Amino acid sequence: MTPRAEDNRFEGLAEGRNAPEEGLLTRLRENLMRPRAPRRASRGDHDLNPGMARNPELVPAAVLIAVIGAASGPDVLFTKRAAGLADHAGEISFPGGRIEPGDLDPVAAALRESEEELGIPPAQVEILGALDIYETRTGFRVSPVVGLVAPPVVLRPDAREVAEVLQVPLAHLLERANHRRFEAEGGGTVRHFYAIPFGPHVIWGATAGMIMNLCEVMDLR
Repeated sequence: MTPRAEDNRFEGLAEGRNAPEEGLLTRLRENLMRPRAPRRASRGDHDLNPGMARNPELVPAAVLIAVIGAASGPDVLFTKRAAGLADHAGEISFPGGRIEPGDLDPVAAALRESEEELGIPPAQVEILGALDIYETRTGFRVSPVVGLVAPPVVLRPDAREVAEVLQVPLAHLLERANHRRFEAEGGGTVRHFYAIPFGPHVIWGATAGMIMNLCEVMDLR
């Protein structure tokens, strides 16, 4: 599926506060590390598609929401997936992948995948917490892990998996005015997804859905 131009029939997200840049990293750390219960029993592509059949056999996966410091405020790392990949080729995503038998837990899987895709050493990442599990229509049960990458951040993208690396301000991701709802068509079926434009790119689908969850954790929705 590829996102179409925005459909104006969809309203914006619910009323919420805009995210000030100052203190974002402190708030992120505090809000992720405090005890909390999942906001929903299940979260996923079905959120905006109530009639969508859910896959009963989901493959466990994990992604790293890698936050790095920048002069203008914290940024989040994304990858544009290589065109030759079997799953979600060409899409903007967080580094991550399937949880392998040798991974101790989702955190270990997210750190391993981030090192393989971007060359980020696991020892350089401070884990701040995790978001709610996210189910994708393509059959994955994704554990989103949030981590702070200590400087200096030297990336070594694996060209077999990564076509491009994006560094997006956290404030841009949390800003309510940047949140959209798009529709995409594939196999004769139209689905609705969250989307966040960034320059010539569109962060959409499961990745954007996880960012909506992050907004909830930050008390912005």
